[in-house]
Amino acid sequence: MMHSDLLLSQARAGDQHAQGKLVQVWYKRIYNFSYKFFYDHDLAMEVSQRTFISMHRNIIYLQDSERFRSWLYTIAVNCCREELRKRKSERSVSLHDLMPGEAEDSHPWETSASRREDPERVFRQNELSDLLHDCLMKLSDEQREVVIMKEYEGLKFREIAEALNVSENTVKSRMYYGLEALKRIFERRKITKETLGYEL
Repeated sequence: MMHSDLLLSQARAGDQHAQGKLVQVWYKRIYNFSYKFFYDHDLAMEVSQRTFISMHRNIIYLQDSERFRSWLYTIAVNCCREELRKRKSERSVSLHDLMPGEAEDSHPWETSASRREDPERVFRQNELSDLLHDCLMKLSDEQREVVIMKEYEGLKFREIAEALNVSENTVKSRMYYGLEALKRIFERRKITKETLGYEL
């Protein structure tokens, strides 16, 4: 899911049609990142909308086209953090309170060929997805950001460092401790390939 250099050039020049095409290209990625961060459909929609509003307003100031992806994720991360601060200031939120969003039918960009597979297999995959999301929510915000960006979104350490405005070593450290924390969570909950009956 990549944009063309020409499309980005036109968007940076203020072409609203090109900016709209960028939204179409990147919306699913930003929504998925936000959804995995909060595990909440409404919050992911809100963060995605604010991310692209900010993109529209500021893309003309982007100096280096090659940094567009990390720049866009910087905006998304900041929107997630702002929403998190807002929620924490409104009330004390337990991570256990962050329940799954609406069914996949409500957002078609999340659908896949797995719907046509064996129902039992689909059920197990959904169960595993819910379980992994629940474990991710146990991580610190900083660790969760890095794990999602690296493992789910496929960003390079350099891009994550740029998006979070930290050093690559800091990113690698958060990644290491995040994965170690997940491993301990799996062990405490006795989550193994054998107990689930399929691969983690």
